[in-house]
Amino acid sequence: MAVNRPSDPDMKCNFRWAVLVTATLAVALPGCSKKTDATAELEKAASALASTEPTPTPAPEPAPAAQPPQATPAPEAAPAPAQEMNQAVIAYKAGNLEDAVTRLQKLRAMPSMTPQQRIAMNDAMAAVMSDIYILAGKGDSRAIQAVKQYEQMQNQRR
Repeated sequence: MAVNRPSDPDMKCNFRWAVLVTATLAVALPGCSKKTDATAELEKAASALASTEPTPTPAPEPAPAAQPPQATPAPEAAPAPAQEMNQAVIAYKAGNLEDAVTRLQKLRAMPSMTPQQRIAMNDAMAAVMSDIYILAGKGDSRAIQAVKQYEQMQNQRR
């Protein structure tokens, strides 16, 4: 009795192809659902801000006036982006989510960032807000306040 079987080379090729596709999917799919670690993203952004800190341009000096200027208090200098980012990291790690969100939003609004700094900043903000939204969904009052703060600041920007 003769059994009609496909030729062996065809079966081997199909089997190899199926194994290759399965192995590729097994490697690729878990990477798609990888959750970003907010602390790691914050530290990466802090390092980006520290490594390529743009130098501020000095303000032009005013022309000498006929009368001596009166002593006025000097405006408080804004902290450097790297310092502000470090403070945001500290606030986030300490659980002071509102302060971290506020600092990150202020940093995002700074126009003097390089493209690499802006990318790192946006990645950090996305990771932090993802964590905060998850915590808020679980009822964490600090996270709920941070979400409100974030949304209020977003609405003010518009």
